[in-house]
Amino acid sequence: MTDWLNRCHFGDVRAVLRRMIDDGVKVHTIVTSPPYWGLRSYLPVDHPDKALEIGSEPTIGEFIAGMVEVFDLCRQVLRDDGTMWVNMGDSYANDGKWGGSSGGKHVKELHGNTGIGRQKVSTGLKPKDLIGQPWRLAFALQDAGWWLRQDIIWHKPNPMPESTRDRCTKAHEYIFLMSKSERYYFDQAAIRTPLSAETKAQSFETMAFKARDRYKMPDGWNTGPGGHGSFHHEGREKGAPARGNGVGWGYAESEPKPRTTGSKRNSFARESKNTAGEHGQKPQHRPDRDKVHYANSANKRSVWTVATEAYPGSHFATFPRALIEPCILAGAPAGGIVLDPFFGSGTTGQVAQQLGRQFIGIDLNRANEPLQADRLRQPSLFLEAA
Repeated sequence: MTDWLNRCHFGDVRAVLRRMIDDGVKVHTIVTSPPYWGLRSYLPVDHPDKALEIGSEPTIGEFIAGMVEVFDLCRQVLRDDGTMWVNMGDSYANDGKWGGSSGGKHVKELHGNTGIGRQKVSTGLKPKDLIGQPWRLAFALQDAGWWLRQDIIWHKPNPMPESTRDRCTKAHEYIFLMSKSERYYFDQAAIRTPLSAETKAQSFETMAFKARDRYKMPDGWNTGPGGHGSFHHEGREKGAPARGNGVGWGYAESEPKPRTTGSKRNSFARESKNTAGEHGQKPQHRPDRDKVHYANSANKRSVWTVATEAYPGSHFATFPRALIEPCILAGAPAGGIVLDPFFGSGTTGQVAQQLGRQFIGIDLNRANEPLQADRLRQPSLFLEAA
């Protein structure tokens, strides 16, 4: 097992994953950004591993099928309570035209005089159609047995400029949170968002006390007891202030509140539970610390605003470190193992080290080895697993 940790293993991702399965390797979470289909080709045309390159398939269907195969192997090295975080952006159909190149000042370094890695793709879609490759992949993985738990929007405040005049500039990509089982390890407390001073100044009790004066029912609602439609059966009713304490809207203080059934309570508990499966681990509970932490923070939202980072190395699809920090913190305990099957320049390994986790990388292109060595040269801080 130790031979696998804290290094990148070069070769076909499918072959490397099968060796991991044979060796009984298990990881806590997977954080990765696969190659986007038809965007660019990183290997020269005459490279001996060119046929193994993912993202260069002739059709989107072949690309999705290949991704499903890779992630099925990933699922076999993932613990029963593990999660997978997949970042993917989208592109537009341009059949018959050359696809994107690796571009920039490193073109010759990567591709020499071999056509700078360009390729033609065939989508079968109308010109200018949005391909929808993130959702095609998400639904294919869902059909293959993964739990599709959430779509997270990566909002880019500094998006790449576009010259298009008939649509908006793209300023987002997706991160899909997927799990191997219905219940799984998820350290929500580790990624909570600090509240602003203004928000903290308004306590829940104060807001509830003021609710009856601040809010009223919209005009036209039938707010009386019993079943009713969206309008008053005796004609339009003027909106009235919310009754009661403002928390149980529509119920007077003297009226009984509807009780939450045991099944609903249990369902909520299952949804919020941080432990999972046979190998579930629960973050250490410290009542005093947790009370202060929750009083000053909120559950992380599903839109993450993270600026893209400039990277001087010859790799053109690095995702920012701040984007994957929450994935690692929520998905792996201290000392846990993070897998990135498309390691690239090594961003996932770098962040895992900084957060006291261990990592395993897989990459096809040996040209990325110097980039990884540069990013991973710092000493690792590995903490004992919870």
